[in-house]
Amino acid sequence: MPQNTDYKNTNSENQVMPAEIEANTYRKRLNGWAVARVVTEQEKVIVARFRSRSDAEGYIQHIRQLIPDTVFDLFFDCQREEVVM
Repeated sequence: MPQNTDYKNTNSENQVMPAEIEANTYRKRLNGWAVARVVTEQEKVIVARFRSRSDAEGYIQHIRQLIPDTVFDLFFDCQREEVVM
């Protein structure tokens, strides 16, 4: 059976719809609470992000039990990078 090759696939991996870009940036803004591992006083490495503070605190309790000698910090990351279009 002949195939129709004249159409353009809108679900291509190369194309990103504007609504998808907007949804991805919105999802990133939802995860404001961050758990970071303190490497030095000036350097922190973000380990995980959460939507709620209680989820982040529960994760910190869990990870402190797994790795007791490491210092972790909980903070609200309100200045995340925005996508510029």
